[in-house]
Order: sequence, then C-alpha cells, then structure tokens
Amino acid sequence: MTRVLYVHSRKTTFTDIDRAALAERFEIIDHYQPGQRPRPLELLRKLRHADVVFGWHASSHTFLALILARLMRRPSVLVIGGVDTARMPEIGYGMQRDGIRRWISRFTIASATRLITNSKSSLAEIEANLGLGTDRVKLIYHGIPDRFADRRRGAERMALTVGVVYRLNLERKGQRPFVEAARDLPDVDFVLAGKWLDDAVDELRAVASPNVTFTGYLDDETLDEYFSRAAVYVQPSRHEGFGLAVAEAMLARCVPVVTDAGALLEVVGDTGVVIAEPEARQVADGIRRALELGPEAGERARRRVLERFPYEMRRDGICREVEAALNGKRP
Repeated sequence: MTRVLYVHSRKTTFTDIDRAALAERFEIIDHYQPGQRPRPLELLRKLRHADVVFGWHASSHTFLALILARLMRRPSVLVIGGVDTARMPEIGYGMQRDGIRRWISRFTIASATRLITNSKSSLAEIEANLGLGTDRVKLIYHGIPDRFADRRRGAERMALTVGVVYRLNLERKGQRPFVEAARDLPDVDFVLAGKWLDDAVDELRAVASPNVTFTGYLDDETLDEYFSRAAVYVQPSRHEGFGLAVAEAMLARCVPVVTDAGALLEVVGDTGVVIAEPEARQVADGIRRALELGPEAGERARRRVLERFPYEMRRDGICREVEAALNGKRP
C-alpha cells in the first residue's frame, strides 16, 4: 500500500478531515510539528518509509519536509491558501508581506510536485501575490462530513462565532465587532467559542455586555452542541481562505452572517446575510436580519453545503492529486 507522510502544524478540523480521507486509500505516516524547531533526523527516518509527502500550508513545518523529499526523489502534494499566500499589511496578516517568512513560503511552494488550494478566492490571491497561474494549482473545495443529520435542532436566539482568540483575530476574524454588536441586541445570546492564546480575551471582556459568553477551548462534541443550538453563525472576517466553520454551521442549519471577504461568498452563496464591513452596528443589523429569516433559511444553508461541499468530493480530489504526484505529473 502507498505510504503518505502527512505533515501539518496544527490539529484542526480541516487537517483532520484530509488525514481521514487519505487514510481511506493510503497508509498514513504522521509528522506533526506544532513549533518552529524542525526535527530533521525524525523527518529523514519517516521519509525513508514514505512514498509521497502531503503537507498543509507552505511554512516552516513543511519547508524542510519538502526540501528533503525532493532530495530523496519523493513526490509531494502541498495545500496552500490562507496565511501562507495572503498579503494584508494593514492588519499584519499574511506570509507574503516581506522578510524570511515570505521566502520560506515561496521556496516551499516551489519545491512541491503538485499544489492544491481550497477556493477560487485563494486561486486569485495566489496568482496576484505569487504569480502562479491556475494551471499550476488545482482547486479542490473542502468537503465536510455531515455530523448533524440526526442531531436535534435547538435554534435558540443565539449568535455564534468560532475561532482561536488572540490579538490578530480581533480584526482578521472580526471578533471585536462581533462582541461589540451584542450591546445592540440584548435579547440575543452571543457566544465566542475558541481557545485563548494570549490576553486578547481580556480586551474583549472589557467591551462585552452581559449577553456575551467566552467559552474557551471546546471539545468537538460540545462545539457541535453550540452549532446545533445557535440560530445564527457570524463570520465578519477581513480574510478567509475558505471558512470551514461557516460551512459546518450551515450544515447544522445556522443562518450565516458574513462579510464579502475572501471565499466567504463562495461558501454562503445566497443562503445568508452579507454585511459590507466588519463593524459592530452592521454585525448587529446582519444578525437581526438573519433571525427574521426563520428556519427555512437554515435548511437552505444546509442543502447548499451538502450539494456544493460533500466530503466524498474532497476525498476523491486529494487522492487523485496524490496519485498524480506518484506518477510524476507536475503541472
């Protein structure tokens, strides 16, 4: 059986989904590197037993893996799009701004046999910021397993957003305007679910009204309960390579409220509410409008994800790219 060295730096829903999808057809050798320090001897040992490398994001954790893979004549597939291809100096986000991180990401991307990205928005960003055309990068949308088919629906007057709470995400994910919007809707419960990485949560608490809850880290089962209870899911981001949490919430029949940032409109389509800016009053108005749409809007959101972003489509797509890399096909 073909052995895939699976390289990633964060344990997230999307990396878990891709690993499970690859494991249906290949033997997986895991290489998890959460920090900046590489482990070259461990990588070499694993590469000797691997036939192909599959990496998530062009950053320090995939840099050495893909260089060694190329030296050892192992093909590789790299998923890019998001922080590694973004350039947003106005909010201090993206590896394509300048400096060593830009060089690392570009060299890693150049070392890959095949490249995957997750949205048309990311394709356009890759072309604009790296000069890579669509013939070099394969678009394969995320696919989301349906965890909510048999789950009871609560549909409380709750607005939910999910994301790691740290200083950058106050603006990038729109966490600050989400929390500030709660003052305009005192009869709605606002929930920000996500691990706290720094003191940004204290800054949010300072502006939060009593109807805001900060959950901290949640296990998957508890998070799914919140998805099932909330009537509205809010993602007032300034950048999104895809917006997987939005799609998960839509599967759970939440009505999405989003900005027109990155790939969010590709995910939401005409099933939710779009606001012009990630600003507190606009977030509040978007939530108010979403609550007025009723249960049918949540059902339409669910149908869109089932039709456009099925798990099987993602699984088959990334497995084809692995096979193409093994066959020496380089765009």
